[in-house]
Amino acid sequence: MEAFLVSTGLVAVAEIGDKTQLLAMILAAKFRRPVPIILGILVATILNHTGAAALGFVVARWLSGPTFQILVGAGFIAMALWALIPDKDDEGAANRAAGGVFLTTVVAFFLVEIGDKTQIATTLLAARFQDVAVVAAGTTLGMMIANVPAVLLGEAATRIVPLRYVRVGAALIFLILGAWVLAAAFLKPGISF
Repeated sequence: MEAFLVSTGLVAVAEIGDKTQLLAMILAAKFRRPVPIILGILVATILNHTGAAALGFVVARWLSGPTFQILVGAGFIAMALWALIPDKDDEGAANRAAGGVFLTTVVAFFLVEIGDKTQIATTLLAARFQDVAVVAAGTTLGMMIANVPAVLLGEAATRIVPLRYVRVGAALIFLILGAWVLAAAFLKPGISF
């Protein structure tokens, strides 16, 4: 349950103000059809985050021990720094995709999410918790928690809470997770550097 809740909460917070959330707002404003947009986000996120979680799981199986924990902890701290950087609007993704609203959303979200901080967080979380399905389910739920209101409320949602506060909150969560993983790595008996 811990892996699911941490994955959900972390990605829900990290996604606020992210370029994929901005893309959700753009698609909602452009097409004004929330159901196919929400379903497209769900499908794209399931595909993207399952792949990212599988990669994290495999890499964690291949690499192990304190060195790997230090890399994962450093990765979370890097994510904390990255979370502080505002994302720019990626309008081009919606315009490049062809087809219906659903297909446009699936393609745009899948492509824009590649290399995004929430995808990388999914990889790190799967490496940390060693559970592809639970982490992918949690991060997918986190994406939906952040993006469904963005689709339904559009740009007005970002006026409720200033994005800089959300970014700082996400950065603190990543920083705490990174410090926790690093502390576990360095506090193991028998480790010397």
